[in-house]
Amino acid sequence: MPFKLIGTTTDQTFELRDGRAVEVGRASGSDLPVIDATVSRRHARIIADASGMAVTDLGSSNGTFVNGARVDAARAAAGDVVTFGSVSFRLVQVTAPLEPITIATDVVTPVQTASPSIVKRRSVAQPTGPLAAVFRASSLSEVRQRPALSEQEVQTEKKLALLLEVAKGLSRVEHIDALLETIVSMVFEILDVDRVAIDLADETGSMAQHISRDRQGDPVVQAIPQSIARKVVQERIAVLTDNAPQDARFGGQSIVAQRVRSAMCAPLLGSDDVAQGVLYVDNLTTTERFGDDDLDFLIAFSNIAAVAIENSRLSERVRRQTLVRSNFERFFAPALAARIAATPGTVRLGGEKRTVALLFSDIRDFTALAETMRPDELARLLSEYYSAMVEIVFRHGGALDKFIGDALLAQWGAPLGAPDDADRAMRAALDMQREMQTLNERWRQERRQPLRIGIALNVGETFAGYIGSERRLEYTLIGDAVNTASRLCAIAEGGEVLLTESMRAALTSPPALQPRGTVELRGRVQGVPVYSVAP
Repeated sequence: MPFKLIGTTTDQTFELRDGRAVEVGRASGSDLPVIDATVSRRHARIIADASGMAVTDLGSSNGTFVNGARVDAARAAAGDVVTFGSVSFRLVQVTAPLEPITIATDVVTPVQTASPSIVKRRSVAQPTGPLAAVFRASSLSEVRQRPALSEQEVQTEKKLALLLEVAKGLSRVEHIDALLETIVSMVFEILDVDRVAIDLADETGSMAQHISRDRQGDPVVQAIPQSIARKVVQERIAVLTDNAPQDARFGGQSIVAQRVRSAMCAPLLGSDDVAQGVLYVDNLTTTERFGDDDLDFLIAFSNIAAVAIENSRLSERVRRQTLVRSNFERFFAPALAARIAATPGTVRLGGEKRTVALLFSDIRDFTALAETMRPDELARLLSEYYSAMVEIVFRHGGALDKFIGDALLAQWGAPLGAPDDADRAMRAALDMQREMQTLNERWRQERRQPLRIGIALNVGETFAGYIGSERRLEYTLIGDAVNTASRLCAIAEGGEVLLTESMRAALTSPPALQPRGTVELRGRVQGVPVYSVAP
């Protein structure tokens, strides 16, 4: 049985339909807009049924009341007074049931409501009528070769030419904000409308207003009535309402609040038939402003705009991932860098606590060595050494944290970790010592100075984060686990790999190890149990 909310402190009246969830709020885009300072933007949700109405407060500042009692969730029956903030309504049962709405799929259907309204809807797969030629023709010249049989076809040809120019113009705009501005400007040039708005879906599918303009170019707050937007997105149809305030499909109240007279709205469907958003136009002064040709034209325009928006978003995503990936590849193995770049939110400003496996390596007697070599020779030697060592780190899925003079710090576990991080770090350390022997053999043959490195391994909790911005990252680790690895590396002999007890315990397949006893490390009060890899 239908109900109405009739204002007792306002002159507003709302018709309610069984089973339909309706949101009440101060926002003009609300299903039932109640413009009052005591009403929150999203104040309450109501659902009418055969016996009354369910009322749920949405965390409003000034509360929702049924017969004077503040409620979080309650039911109201006929005759009850429901108050939102300080604005009250009485729930009244409608004696004569409202006629059901029946709309054909692709035809124009008169609908009998309390006030007459012409209801139109179109499938957006392809426009019907004269503009269908834009999808059948391979070129504008093909269309022009057909003899113009009527004035309508002459006008259609002009619209086809305009659509082709639209497609060319939109294909040249890449940045999404500039693209939306271009779309809005073109709509104003093509159609006799007072307002244009575009809502786009975010990654979760929620719609949000991205641009809205009136004919003077001024922004419009919440231009798209949500009742229209929901129908367009849910049913994948384009709609035209000739007399919006009397159109029973949309509840009418948000439309009345915005003074909408005639309106059209079409979904922006992507390649997978997923709604990327909606394109909405309206007229605030005249009913029956738009006709079937206008609706067909809006559908064709929306299809072109949807492709341009999808391409723009894809291009921006590729550019962003390419930039982020190039930054990450300075620190991470290419495969890991690709995973990080493709996983939004993996690296966040401020960082996070992560348990990581750490590898510190240091060249023994480097200071004395540097005194005997020319700067260019030393730079060449270090470049060859670091290139080989970093390649090993990357090959085992690790990340380069930093170079510290002649020392190298690598880690496994941040920002993405794996169950075998400790084993990967151990295998990298052993490969680094083997590679050092290979390099030294070649350098001896070239009569160059050989190097000896000590390596330390540790596992522990660190603070992992980056300094800078997403356009230039300096990823770093901070914590006692890092300091311990550094202190342990300082006592490792050339050719030796030392590891802590925590590192030994984290290994699933450790090599042969020799206990080195408890070692006192600089800056630590307690000794650290240490092991070395057996030769």
